[in-house]
Amino acid sequence: MGGARQPLSGPGQTRVTGIPACALGIVTKAPQAGSVKTRLVPPLTHDEAAALHSCFLKDTAENVITISDTCACQGVTVYTPAGTEALFEALLPEEFRLVRQRGETFGERLFRATADVLSLGYASVCLIDSDSPTLPSKALILAVALLERPGERVVLGPAEDGGYYLIGVKAAHHRLFADIAWSTDRVFGQTVERAEEARLDIEVLPRWYDVDDGPSLDRLCEELLGGGGGPCGSVRGYHAPHTRRYLARLLTSSPERFWRRPRAEAPRSR
Repeated sequence: MGGARQPLSGPGQTRVTGIPACALGIVTKAPQAGSVKTRLVPPLTHDEAAALHSCFLKDTAENVITISDTCACQGVTVYTPAGTEALFEALLPEEFRLVRQRGETFGERLFRATADVLSLGYASVCLIDSDSPTLPSKALILAVALLERPGERVVLGPAEDGGYYLIGVKAAHHRLFADIAWSTDRVFGQTVERAEEARLDIEVLPRWYDVDDGPSLDRLCEELLGGGGGPCGSVRGYHAPHTRRYLARLLTSSPERFWRRPRAEAPRSR
């Protein structure tokens, strides 16, 4: 691995020439026990939930790296809290840049993240959640392509819980993140309303799901280990190898804690 990556925490950073057109920023917390994926405890322990979160991050980052071979994008880690840079350097590819979250409220952090990333010289930015390790690569490729088109627009990836897994813009629009009932099933609809108020064209990606509670964890196990079809219609998700292996290991050692599904044999790690 190369030298330490310096975190970027606000405007006024040096713009870098020759960078890809679109930044794909994973919005995330440091994978520390007790501070991430707490709604998965139980059935998981806090240590297991943090380890699973690490797997989500690795898989999402590798998904981004994979598509960067075919479209003009670069991975960015939009992280919190300050002082955890070493954790992300150990987890994520060195191609990823580090941008620290700023702001008191979630909406303020998202708005400032878009502004901070765009200030580095990218033509557009997509903020991606860290709760969807099997998000199809095609959704990310489509988001980048839509933002390459002329004109102002917002690209939204709706989540099945009423939120969104991705928001992409070419400019930082404070109104997109204002007066939103975060962590409710109204987030996507309210964001569409804000985009309409700002007279932005709205592009909607295929629907996907977040993994943040017991039922969605079971759904993830079914997708990765159950051998069934895609969890959202005919669309196949990213294969998420780190998450797949970790879940298989958990279920082999303690098969009855979650994913209570009749199965003839323990799930196999692939």
